[in-house]
Amino acid sequence: MDIVTKKQLNILIQLAEADKHFAKTERDMIFKIAKDRNFPEESVNDLIRNPEPIDSLGALSNDQKFEYLMSSIELIHADQNVFESELLFCKNIAIKLGFRKNVIEYIMDNIDKKTRDELKVIALREYL
Repeated sequence: MDIVTKKQLNILIQLAEADKHFAKTERDMIFKIAKDRNFPEESVNDLIRNPEPIDSLGALSNDQKFEYLMSSIELIHADQNVFESELLFCKNIAIKLGFRKNVIEYIMDNIDKKTRDELKVIALREYL
């Protein structure tokens, strides 16, 4: 089982529940990521039923850290509602990934203005 994907899905599941409403669009996004990475659907259901504690995330590559961060931000936008609880959760994840927490505001402010690659370069250069 792919532990990197499992950790990412676990984070996204907890983020989806941060606003006390696990929206269908959020659930669909989580299952799509799992499917794209050949992660078993039943394992995703197990994580939904029993999320795991979020351990240290420092051992990830910079590319993996950025992907965790971007998937979290994309999940926030999935249901078209951004809640303070979701932003706070994202900031905490950013910190666990080694980013400064203000990377979330930067990406949120620029997600529609810059390409994913441009966001990645700036996030890794200026916020990690």
